[in-house]
Amino acid sequence: MTQPHVLPVLPVRNAVLFPYVTMQVVIERRASVQAIQAALESEGHLIAVFAQHDAGMEDVGQEHLYPIGTQAIITQASHSERGVQLVMQGLERIALVEVEQTTPYLGAKVQLQPTVAGDATEAEALQRELLELAGRIQQTVQALPEVDMQEVVAHLDGPMHLVYLLSSMLHLSPEKAQILIGLDSQADAMRMAARYMRHELQVLDLKKQIANEATTEMNREQRAYLLRQQMQAIREELGESEKETSEVDDLRAKLEQAELPEMVQEEANRSLARMAHLPPSSPDFNISLNYLELVAELPWSRETEDNLDLVHAREVLNADHFGLDTIKERILEQLAVLKLNPEAKAPILCFVGPPGVGKTSLGSSIARALGRQFERLSLGGLHDESELRGHRRTYVGAMPGRVLQAVRRAEVKNPLLMLDEIDKVGRDHRGDPTAALLEILDPAQNHSFRDNYLNLPFDLSKVFFIATANGLDTLPRPLLDRMEIVRLSGYGDEEKMEIARRYLLPRRRRETGLKDEQLIIPDETLAQLIRHYTREAGVRGLERTLGRLARKVALRCAEGTCDEVTIEPEDLETMLGPAPFSAERMRTELPPGVTPGLAWTEAGGEVLYVEAVRLSGGDQLILTGQLGDVMKESARTAQSFVLSQAERLAPDLERGEVHVHVPAGAIPKDGPSAGVTIATALASLYSGEPARADTAMTGEITLSGLVLPVGGVKEKVLAAQRAGMTQVILPQGNEKDLHDLPEAAREGLELVFATTLADVIRAAIPALTARLEPSK
Repeated sequence: MTQPHVLPVLPVRNAVLFPYVTMQVVIERRASVQAIQAALESEGHLIAVFAQHDAGMEDVGQEHLYPIGTQAIITQASHSERGVQLVMQGLERIALVEVEQTTPYLGAKVQLQPTVAGDATEAEALQRELLELAGRIQQTVQALPEVDMQEVVAHLDGPMHLVYLLSSMLHLSPEKAQILIGLDSQADAMRMAARYMRHELQVLDLKKQIANEATTEMNREQRAYLLRQQMQAIREELGESEKETSEVDDLRAKLEQAELPEMVQEEANRSLARMAHLPPSSPDFNISLNYLELVAELPWSRETEDNLDLVHAREVLNADHFGLDTIKERILEQLAVLKLNPEAKAPILCFVGPPGVGKTSLGSSIARALGRQFERLSLGGLHDESELRGHRRTYVGAMPGRVLQAVRRAEVKNPLLMLDEIDKVGRDHRGDPTAALLEILDPAQNHSFRDNYLNLPFDLSKVFFIATANGLDTLPRPLLDRMEIVRLSGYGDEEKMEIARRYLLPRRRRETGLKDEQLIIPDETLAQLIRHYTREAGVRGLERTLGRLARKVALRCAEGTCDEVTIEPEDLETMLGPAPFSAERMRTELPPGVTPGLAWTEAGGEVLYVEAVRLSGGDQLILTGQLGDVMKESARTAQSFVLSQAERLAPDLERGEVHVHVPAGAIPKDGPSAGVTIATALASLYSGEPARADTAMTGEITLSGLVLPVGGVKEKVLAAQRAGMTQVILPQGNEKDLHDLPEAAREGLELVFATTLADVIRAAIPALTARLEPSK
């Protein structure tokens, strides 16, 4: 064994120098430059090259170096701006025995470590395997020059020269290279080199396969690129050049400005990345484009600041609507709550009332008072649940739901949304839209509403929802539970006249271009219009009638024959034709068996007459006039009660068949509130005493003669007043419902509250008072 000797040490990073192999490196470390200088000054220019464990270590000691390295000779060294450019040739394996010095450079005692030869036959077999693997690698890497491997072997100094030469051509990590140089047995070293070469061959085969696939894809993309370039040239020739900024870039800019929540931003970025790789002609491109435009345009964080000035709100509401004090007070209460607690949830109101009483316009006024954007959704005739929840994007022609579209149009997340005609929503095999409304109108759920098209949570809790309906019978109970019901009753004659003076007539003048002095309608004419040309709970028909008068005056003015037109009551028949409604007190005298009753309809209250006649023979009760099941049961109950009291009402009564008819037979009628009217008509028929012609009534009855409260009382009282009645009989339980009845509606009316049917008969048929027991 050779004796140890001292050499300058050159630590190298991320590399291993094999014997027989040339390495070119740039040295920057000061101590290493000193070691090179010492080697160049010594005889033979020898230097010991060892690899570092940690490439980041600057001050290197013996513990930082691998124990096996290479003794090399420096063949070339030159200085440059980067450091010393060094070329060295590996000679033999050496072992690091002991570090002799650390300054000014690292010097160490090293000892040569020759490899141990093994069986010659085994060595020859391993050498052949290495040559075969080298040939296969040469064929795989076509860029390498063709070399006769047998000729190369003839010039090598033994098998280890072949091992180190082939291994230097592989992309070995420093760790693998150090394992190879550290093997003492030539057979072990050849086996390890063969293992590394087989791995390299597998990597090269896989790389070639990937390159072939990439080439195929690149050819396809190049072809598509050339075709697009040709299409671009054709468009330019036709004057159809595309915009300078691509749609993808436009969308990316919009999404960055939209201030999206984190989760929404991530989903939008994923969709945008997929869209960027799609050709514009692809259907999926347009689907993604529409979807991302919706995401970018939805007001995720934009909202208007509420105007919480209560004085301003009161002025706006009073300027736009006459009366409706209860509703105005409710809106002002909500403003007060928002003023004290800005985080309070928006209420969900439902305005219920006949057509034309101002439900929709009231919602617009509320939005103006609050300073919020106003959007209206008409739900009448809606059958498909997807119209509200949206369609899934997998369907052709998919769109977001109407609610999300309305918010998108409003451009703020806290608009006032008017859900018009919510009672006209239908249901069929496509789903139940009211089920979707349960989530939309629930403050506990709508803060994370998921539209099927958007498929992302959107906050609807800031939206001020107002629904409108003519009636509540068709709405499911869970939906009613989510809304605060606010009833708007019909207007009386005095209220209609005031509305016409303040709003309707000035609006019709503006629309027809007339000045105030060119169209004058006195109060007497307005009263005639209200009583004889319209019959409704609201004022829509009155406004149309005023519009007809304004157009006729505008025609005169356009012909140059008008300076100032005052329309008197006697002019109405000439201008509008005969009055469609005669005086509403249609019967001044009633025969026995006829009684005026009061009914509620979606158009307001109506006066209905119940007629009863006796027929000879039989004992049946015949009911006609398109009566519903509930009304038929009320008629049978009324007959049973009256017959049970026959000894008092008609002692000489002979039973026979009775026919009860309610006129306007083409109109379906139902409900329990006609019970007292039918019972009074039967009592009048059996006793032969007529009922008062100026008395109308309503109420449900029981078999024991009790009178139960009913709905729509205010509308019914207004209808009685329009008909010219002087007395109205109501159930005692409805007295509380008249607190907001205008004083003008009470004028000329005597309100009688009844507990039993005996109270009703005494008030309606005074001649029977003596025959009835006193009311207890």
